[in-house]
Amino acid sequence: MQNRIYVNYGSDPKAMAYELMAEADIGALVSPDMRIALKPNLVVAKPASSGATTHSELLAGVIEYLFERGCKKIEIIEGAWVGASTQAAFRAAGYEALSKTYGVPLFDTKRDQTSSRSYAGLAIDVCNKALNADFLINLPVLKAHCQTTLTCALKNLKGCISDAQKRRFHALGLHKPIAVLNKLLKQHLIIVDALNGDLSFEEGGTPVEMGRALLCDDPVLVDSYACELMGVSIDEVEYMPLSAQYGVGRLKNAATEIVELNADRKPKANPSLTRGAQALARYAQQDQACSACYGSLIHALHRLDARKLKSLPPLYIGQGFRGKSGRGLGIGRCASGFSEHVGGCPPTAQAILDKLTGLL
Repeated sequence: MQNRIYVNYGSDPKAMAYELMAEADIGALVSPDMRIALKPNLVVAKPASSGATTHSELLAGVIEYLFERGCKKIEIIEGAWVGASTQAAFRAAGYEALSKTYGVPLFDTKRDQTSSRSYAGLAIDVCNKALNADFLINLPVLKAHCQTTLTCALKNLKGCISDAQKRRFHALGLHKPIAVLNKLLKQHLIIVDALNGDLSFEEGGTPVEMGRALLCDDPVLVDSYACELMGVSIDEVEYMPLSAQYGVGRLKNAATEIVELNADRKPKANPSLTRGAQALARYAQQDQACSACYGSLIHALHRLDARKLKSLPPLYIGQGFRGKSGRGLGIGRCASGFSEHVGGCPPTAQAILDKLTGLL
């Protein structure tokens, strides 16, 4: 599969996943004795129709393919973002029903024991369920992100660390820790849910029909292809070239082979990011903000009457504002020292919107 990406077009995630695995002959890579971990993106408690989470039916196709090859030691592992309940996310996205149908257990990585691994001068505590899997299948959603522009395979591994480590990633600048994590934790296969990811906000709410799923064994390759698909420069997503530098994988190049399935269903136009989150981000000063907190702020600004944006007070968000004070609105627990404040770790978008509405 070296330097090759499989793309399947359509609207049936279960069939699309199965067809991708059959076309790529994944059966040759797995055996019945393997412990196989499936890692979706369930960052928040929302259904896949929101554009935020991985379709449960995509996993159903993967599970059925693996079952037919005698693989029964399968587990679904995930940890929602900071402050969110993974169990609630499992329910909202239909994973509890999926688990009952196939007898595949769900595991919350927030409750896992961890082991410390180091690379490039950075130590990271990684969940043992992910480290100990014989075959880790990463199932990210291709969507926008308010801090990294785009999120796909590389960033999705953040669900394999604790909430404390997630906060630390943001304090360290996010990009190097993501690249190091991917060096420390090998993913053996990636199946990207690019059916209807939200191309404005990672929290979902404004999904865009893209009508495709991708399969690859190289997270750098598939992420760089996603950038090309979305019209995003690789250099905008700093952890991507850094991951290539660390030897995690290779960037897409002229020799990369794209294998298309059901090309007659291919959408006439490629999707593109709206960059709505980036446009709204300029209204706030952020320093080491966690994704959950920052995402709530961006969502609140999105819901605010556009005419009021220019009248906003100074907004501060992130761990870098701990112990600081001044005039303005602090968002979240870390920025509690300002003259106005919205509490929570993270605060909800509704709480932020209510506060902003009251101040304007």
